[in-house]
Amino acid sequence: MGESMCENIVKKHDDKVYCSDLNKAQVEKLAGLGAIGCDNNIEVAKNADVIISMVPKSEHVKALYEELLPFIDETKICIDMSTIDPSVSVEVSKMIKAKGAQFADAPVVKSKPAAINGTLGVLVGCEEKLFPIIEPILKYMGCNVIRMGENGKGLTMKICHNTLCAEIQNGVNETLLMAQKMGISPEDYHTAISYGGAQCFYLDAQWQNIANENWETAFSLENEHKDLGISQRLAKELNLDLPALQLVKSIYDKGMEAGIGKEDWRATYKIVRGDVK
Repeated sequence: MGESMCENIVKKHDDKVYCSDLNKAQVEKLAGLGAIGCDNNIEVAKNADVIISMVPKSEHVKALYEELLPFIDETKICIDMSTIDPSVSVEVSKMIKAKGAQFADAPVVKSKPAAINGTLGVLVGCEEKLFPIIEPILKYMGCNVIRMGENGKGLTMKICHNTLCAEIQNGVNETLLMAQKMGISPEDYHTAISYGGAQCFYLDAQWQNIANENWETAFSLENEHKDLGISQRLAKELNLDLPALQLVKSIYDKGMEAGIGKEDWRATYKIVRGDVK
């Protein structure tokens, strides 16, 4: 995701773009598109007015901004586009703001093809006055950009979104399996669902891949497993009992235990079907 998002920034921004990545080949590729490759994150922070980060987990975000903190001042804007625990993001935002800088959490929705095309959805948590300043930058990467509220609210919405996606997905998996067991084809199942209120984007986009046993990854099972773990922690913080969340998380747990985390998240169909124990 971050690879294609960064490529869109480099292609669309009319000023200097500095970049760093653990994958040096990716830095070289971006440099070939016009970016200025840097040896490390500190070099980026020293040169850039707007610092955009996207890393896997909460602990990575904390470590990154602790590393950059000595080089952050009131001239900097920090935008973290990682999907992490909202509480950790709020903690980081306070750390950055204490240096006089501004901070936004801006996780994205949709998957790799949208990242390539610059048509992601971007869910933003930041101060109201900051949003119009960073919105044009975020629109390099997404066609739908919305401010959800203060710091942490973009991430809260991202977790709500991905939890709902997993719950919808499980409903599709279970009822598609039931239909197939009764001799109804995936194509006819999809057509029939489209006539009623259960029609959904996930089914429209994935039924053919499921029917063809295509588990090639656009969004991995392990990434959704991570997001559902964040959702569980958020629900616990809010003292919420969410049984559907617990069910889908258990399915993803099975997928991780079975070693199919690198496959696309629609591979959960195999778990519901009983192929993965």
